[in-house]
Amino acid sequence: MKILLPMSIELDAQTLPLEPGDVVADYDPTQPVREEDADAEVMVVWGNTDDQLADAAQRLTDLKLIQALLAGPDQIKKAGFGEDVVVCAGIGLHDRTVSEHALALSLSLVRFLPELARRQERREWASELGGAQPLHPEGAPITTLLDARVTIWGFGSIGQTLAPLFTALGAKVSGIARSTGERAGYPVVATEEKNELLARTDLLVMILPSGEATADSLDAAVLKTLPDTAYVVNVGRGSTVDEAALIEALEEGRIAGAAIDVAKTEPLPAEDPLWGAPHLIITPHAAGGRPGGAEELIGHNLKALRGDGEFRNRM
Repeated sequence: MKILLPMSIELDAQTLPLEPGDVVADYDPTQPVREEDADAEVMVVWGNTDDQLADAAQRLTDLKLIQALLAGPDQIKKAGFGEDVVVCAGIGLHDRTVSEHALALSLSLVRFLPELARRQERREWASELGGAQPLHPEGAPITTLLDARVTIWGFGSIGQTLAPLFTALGAKVSGIARSTGERAGYPVVATEEKNELLARTDLLVMILPSGEATADSLDAAVLKTLPDTAYVVNVGRGSTVDEAALIEALEEGRIAGAAIDVAKTEPLPAEDPLWGAPHLIITPHAAGGRPGGAEELIGHNLKALRGDGEFRNRM
């Protein structure tokens, strides 16, 4: 079996469950696969361009398994691989890093860090943001996660990793998912029942995947449902936010602030109006980017390809 590993990440091939006769070859995920490696049966995907994947879909006719290290399979699905090729996503590999970034963005908003950084640049001591403060100022945005009402929209693997971090800091966490119930010990409401929960949310964290069902989920109606003191953080996909509606809500003060790690167009063009929106933190799709435990997942699905167990994260 020939296994292609991308040069875009350092993977320890020696930890993989290889068998006699297996061949491991590296490849550049931004360039067509070398002709001598076009007989590969397994390709690990990370940092691949759309053109590279489309070329691989046409030329790698012996391919049996694609192991993506990214959480969502959208890019691979549109490349045109045959239905006989098993595609497995990297769900779980980014749970901790994305959760870490989501928490960092949330604390940046709650603790006024962008404004404090601006004051520091001007060498101003922002007395009104320090010293004695009310724990929960009435009619104002939260200034602490203690007793904050946090809603995580998209309560999957990452959401269930993030929720306990908020809980540890004293927040009251609820989720929004496809069905009502309990997940990982947290109350979750179905998407169509979300408005009552959103109306009493202090901090909304979005971790939705892209797709027709989630396109522009954060639209003008949702933004109007949120309290005008609420914060919004998006570490899911840019397609899930109506960016024009978000800008308008920020400009009109209908929410207190927002932080986004993703955008509909990436890299975000310099002329994009998002850059000028007030009370908005923008980070360059930096939440993930560091798959943790990739070798274990690749190894598990190599075994499954050989008939030993079930595929994990099969899409």
